Amino acid sequence: MEFFDVLENRSSIRKYTEEPLTEKEIYCIAAAGLKAPTATNKQEIRITVVKKDDPVQEKIQKDLNPEAQVNFYYDAPVTFYLSAADDFGWSDVDAGIAVENMHLAAKALGLGSVILGCMKKVVNGKKKEEYDKLLCIPEGYSYRIAIAVGHADTEKVPHNIDYDRDVTVK
Repeated sequence: MEFFDVLENRSSIRKYTEEPLTEKEIYCIAAAGLKAPTATNKQEIRITVVKKDDPVQEKIQKDLNPEAQVNFYYDAPVTFYLSAADDFGWSDVDAGIAVENMHLAAKALGLGSVILGCMKKVVNGKKKEEYDKLLCIPEGYSYRIAIAVGHADTEKVPHNIDYDRDVTVK
C-alpha cells in the first residue's frame, strides 16, 4: 500500500479475528517502531511483544478494570509494549513517534491496530516493579505506550479532517 493511501485509510480498530500474526508481521511492526526518529538519536525505545494468551494481559486487565465488558487490548492476538529511558526528557515523545510508525506499518501490512495508553497508571503504579519484570522492561526504563495489533474483524471509516479549521499557515 502506498504511504498516502495508508494515511488516508488508517483508523483505530477495536475488534480482531482469532488469526495469529506471523513472525514476519511481528518483526516488521517492531522494526517500524525501532526505525522511528528519536531526540538526539538516543534510540532508547525498547519493545516487548506479548501474545494474547500471556497471563500478564489478564493481570493488567484485573488491575485496570476487572468488570469491563471488553478487555483493554480488544482481544488482539499481539500487544506491543513500548518502554523508554527514565532519565531522558524526550522518552514520551519518542515512544509516541515509534508507536505511530508501528500503527502505520500494521495498516500497510493489511492489519488493524489501536494505540493503547489506558494501562499506564497500572503498569507504572504501585506494582511497577512486578510489571517491569513481567513485561521485561529494562532497569531504568518505564512503560510508555502500547499498541494492539491483529487481523481486523470490523471496518471503520477513517475520520475526516478539516484542514482550514485545524491548520494555520503564516
